[in-house]
Amino acid sequence: MTDICKTERLILRRLSLEDVPALTKILSDPEVMKYSVNGVCDEVATRKFIEWCLSCYESHGVGPLALIDKMGSELIGFCSAGPEMVFDVEEMNLGYRLARRYWNRGLASEAARAVLNYVFREKKFNSVVVIIEPEHVASLKVAEKVGFFSFDILEFHGRPVRLYRLTSERWEALCSKAMCAINA
Repeated sequence: MTDICKTERLILRRLSLEDVPALTKILSDPEVMKYSVNGVCDEVATRKFIEWCLSCYESHGVGPLALIDKMGSELIGFCSAGPEMVFDVEEMNLGYRLARRYWNRGLASEAARAVLNYVFREKKFNSVVVIIEPEHVASLKVAEKVGFFSFDILEFHGRPVRLYRLTSERWEALCSKAMCAINA
């Protein structure tokens, strides 16, 4: 499989059906999926998710990317900018999920920066949103750390959320300050 990009500690590549067992272990953890509108995923649900990812790559050129730990070469989660319908408008939505043992290491922020850099520089999208429940403090910190700062409060899938938007212009301004540097 071809790598999309690399960071200091991660390799990002497209997901494949071969990832179903490893990703199922991650997405079946209730703590990892606590803020997911879909809840925990069994193998069938994980397979459907990866099939959706494969269709996103074909239709949009982007989608959730596997996060591979450079040290151990294992799948540790995913980070994505994928299509999401938000009030009848298709948006590119940033999302991330990591195996619990990889939390609190800055990996979600590292992956999110890499994905945003790829989406804005390679795929030329004008903006990316992130949708986060206010109680999900760790995810809020990741979003703010990578450059999302203002938000609207709305209801999404019956839940109150914050919707942040990051424009390509703001991303370029952040990059000029070296915030988005990605290691090869």
